[in-house]
Amino acid sequence: MQLILTYFSKHSSVYILLVREHILISLSTVILAMIIAIPLGILCTSCDFLYKGVKGLFGTLRIVPSLAILVLFMPIVGTGMKLAVLALTILAIPPILINTALAFRTLPEAVLETALGMGMGAWRTFFIVKIPLAFPLVFAGIKTAVVEVIASATLAAYIGAGGLGSLIFTGLGLMRTDLLLIGGVSVGILSLLSGYLLNRLDHRITKYKMVND
Repeated sequence: MQLILTYFSKHSSVYILLVREHILISLSTVILAMIIAIPLGILCTSCDFLYKGVKGLFGTLRIVPSLAILVLFMPIVGTGMKLAVLALTILAIPPILINTALAFRTLPEAVLETALGMGMGAWRTFFIVKIPLAFPLVFAGIKTAVVEVIASATLAAYIGAGGLGSLIFTGLGLMRTDLLLIGGVSVGILSLLSGYLLNRLDHRITKYKMVND
């Protein structure tokens, strides 16, 4: 405990920088994964062949270790944050994509027929009916991706992208338990905190929708 307190007293600015890098890498990854996965998941709702193909592709990529992806793309992309975001995006896409496709494929037909019967066009039905109904399942996929990315972003330090993984790798190299504890506990707290904040956001949005309904 004394070593941990000493680290924070002497290297607090470095620690804050590592936390910021970890959050930046994770946030960039999730945003990029959402930009790719959500539109692709919606497209999959109208084509069973595309849905099965995309699900199989990203499901296969998901089981490939992130470290292997880093090594594979290193000669092409180089090292640093770009490579880390690329590897983590491949990890983050499947839960968002699968949940999005499943959410839009399982919308209640009776509700959609009612919307059409009320004279709503395709675009109004999509934005006013389909998106609110699909939101809970899509958001659940995003929450899963966020927690997985924050935990896996520790590998970013392996290719010089920074983040809290730097503390863990340094602790392993120097056999310093204090650095291992600081890095591991910090990543755990970030994961739990992000999950809590996303749950609160989900609750507020759902509550707002219920009030409007």
